[in-house]
Amino acid sequence: MNLTDAEVEQEYIVKAIETDDEELNSFLFSLGCYSGEPITVISHLKRSCVVSIKDARYNIDKELAAAIII
Repeated sequence: MNLTDAEVEQEYIVKAIETDDEELNSFLFSLGCYSGEPITVISHLKRSCVVSIKDARYNIDKELAAAIII
């Protein structure tokens, strides 16, 4: 299951990041989003979703959310 299918306000553990884009991997790592870390979807918007990672909130687009496997 990826982040676009996640229920709002429920904590999940990131299992993997499925992308071949090293820049995207580095970006997610800099946010603290990597395998083994907890992540919570705060809300789903039309073209993005708001997530909480390590007490910080980020707005990520659906394409990026689809690459985060939980």
